[in-house]
Amino acid sequence: MSDNPQPLGGNETPRFGGIATFMRLPATSSPEDLDVAVVGVPFDIGTSNRPGARFGPRGIREESVLLRPYNMATRAAPFDSLRIDDVGDVATNPYNLADSIGRITAHFEELLRHDLVTVAMGGDHTIVLPILRAMAAKHGPVGLVHIDAHTDINDTMFGEKIAHGTPFRRAVEEGLLDGPRVVQIGMRGTGYAADDFDWSREQGFRVVQVEECWHLSLDPLMAEVRDQLGEGPVYLSFDIDGLDPSFAPGTGTPEIAGLTTIQALEIIRGCRGLDLVGCDLVEVAPVYDASGATSLTAANMLYEMLCVLPGVEYRK
Repeated sequence: MSDNPQPLGGNETPRFGGIATFMRLPATSSPEDLDVAVVGVPFDIGTSNRPGARFGPRGIREESVLLRPYNMATRAAPFDSLRIDDVGDVATNPYNLADSIGRITAHFEELLRHDLVTVAMGGDHTIVLPILRAMAAKHGPVGLVHIDAHTDINDTMFGEKIAHGTPFRRAVEEGLLDGPRVVQIGMRGTGYAADDFDWSREQGFRVVQVEECWHLSLDPLMAEVRDQLGEGPVYLSFDIDGLDPSFAPGTGTPEIAGLTTIQALEIIRGCRGLDLVGCDLVEVAPVYDASGATSLTAANMLYEMLCVLPGVEYRK
């Protein structure tokens, strides 16, 4: 084991004890000493249906106590390979959406000043816009792997330009995304118009509707995605409602017939080799899932993201 920050093991202190951090990391590191910062963004002012994603980071941290440091499927050893720690939460403003957006951007710009990778726990999907603003300021327009039930490319919601259904429209308008290097996976459900997904395609995005994924391994899809995104910075954004609600009921806008957890693992593991500069897992609302299964699933997905970051070594 290296001298990097390490998760606290269940044989050192019972999993139900101690302060809740992601995977019970020490949460004592300064950003300048890290390769990867795990950061919470407790925010849900942008939700259109059920609120509660502000409690997502806390729920994910609580369920992440069940995780261990080594990936037994891929042999990834993220905590030995990289300096990773939980750096706490962005101090969002629960009374003001616009102020919160500015706070999130400033927080991530400060983290990125230290040349690290951010792994964010949302929060509703509105948070990806201020994060992408910080990413583009650091790296220029980025490629994107976006897992979701929804494309989130609405122009407005109730006349508002910034909400959880608009971030990728704003990101295109602001030049934050490299359109031909964007893939959206898992889109489904009903729409307000028959062409609701077409705007994405007009920007050069590849849109993989969920029907293309049913009953299939997504390993071949991810090989195509890696070829499409190629070299250059990539951001990974995972809305938990991309999963079928039988796996993740604790979210604000569930849609039936979604991706399985196995397919989600294939997507994330298929990002290995991409130049990932940041990741997020959003829209977990623990109040709608008394069992904690949604938060547990989210914690596992975030761990898998850590396992595919550049620089992670794989044990023989």
